[in-house]
Amino acid sequence: MDIQLTPKPWYIKYRYYLICGILFLAFAIYVIILALGPRQLKIEAEDYKIVEAAEAPFMEYIDVEGLVQPIQTIQVNALESGFVEKIVAEEGAMLNVGDTILVLTNPELLRAIDDEQSEWQNQQRNYREQEIEMQQRSITLRQQALDAEHQMSSLDKSLKQSREEYRMGIKSKAELEVIEEDYNYQHKKAQLQMQSLRQDSIATLLKREMIAANRTSANKKLSRSESRTEHLVVRATVAGQLSFLNATIGQQLPAGSNVCSIKVMSQYKVHTTLSEYYIDRITTGLPANINYQEQKYPLRISKVVPEVKERTFPCDLVFTGKKPSNIRLGKSYRVQIELGKSENALVIPRGDFYQATSGRWIYRLSPDGNTARKVDIEIGRQNPQQYEILSGLNPGDRVIVSGYDKFGDVEELVIK
Repeated sequence: MDIQLTPKPWYIKYRYYLICGILFLAFAIYVIILALGPRQLKIEAEDYKIVEAAEAPFMEYIDVEGLVQPIQTIQVNALESGFVEKIVAEEGAMLNVGDTILVLTNPELLRAIDDEQSEWQNQQRNYREQEIEMQQRSITLRQQALDAEHQMSSLDKSLKQSREEYRMGIKSKAELEVIEEDYNYQHKKAQLQMQSLRQDSIATLLKREMIAANRTSANKKLSRSESRTEHLVVRATVAGQLSFLNATIGQQLPAGSNVCSIKVMSQYKVHTTLSEYYIDRITTGLPANINYQEQKYPLRISKVVPEVKERTFPCDLVFTGKKPSNIRLGKSYRVQIELGKSENALVIPRGDFYQATSGRWIYRLSPDGNTARKVDIEIGRQNPQQYEILSGLNPGDRVIVSGYDKFGDVEELVIK
């Protein structure tokens, strides 16, 4: 006799299919959750720099390398052309004002000076001859005036005598009129001679002044000409170190050519180049300092060249106080140029996150320190050690400032 079997429930019959379906569904949900949830990356805490945002003194400054240079470099030029006859000073020598550097020779210049001396002597003879002629003419005119004055005195006496004789009846009126007419003629003639003497005196005075002016001009011209021989000796115009000598024995140097350079060593300056980012903030007078061997040496910016080349521009600084004892030309120092006064601000130390994020966001750790997530921040001023945080962080927040080249676009970091 057959036994009737009870049919199994459908979920028992298809249990393997159901288990596979449930597992697949769970896996799909897990994948969706991972895809929609924040991406994570596990990191080791000791491999990265974790710092704390804090209120601290902040001063904006630039830290650059500066090179010691002389305060001034003077170019010495040859004032006269000539051949180098002798070199007295060598490169690197310390010179005082007026020290001889080299000696030139110029035969043509010496001949030209001899010709000018001969011309000057001829001019002096001509001036002397003119003065003698004027003296002789003045003597002659004065003699003529003296004769005329004597003649007038005689005529006065003769006229008085004639008038007395006319009153006495000795001479007729016609004879008196002849004498008076002669007297008037001689009187006018004497007046003309006196006027001529006065005019000659004025003309002589003017001519003497012209001769004196010409003689002075000729003397100056000769003096300048003779002084050109002194220019054949090239001398130091300032005290300093001879740093460049562009001459050899026998070389012909044209007038105005550069002979050498002299570095003024009485004071030093520090030369540096800055990023074009600071060109609107760097002005003359800004304070700076050098920290060297645990001492601070103050400086100020003395010169700014507002011309950008290769994204930098140069500036010079001078010492305003004591200088390092071992300062030398060409020695380099780290220079800190102050852009403002020290004040309290929310700051974090510098790190490579700025290059990766342009300072727009940073990873901030959770309170328990197990994770770190992206947060938007705003960075204000900066110096070589700190960034000023304007928004996005609070005092006490811990952030990661290094290793951003390994994080990519991960939203959350899991810290071990």
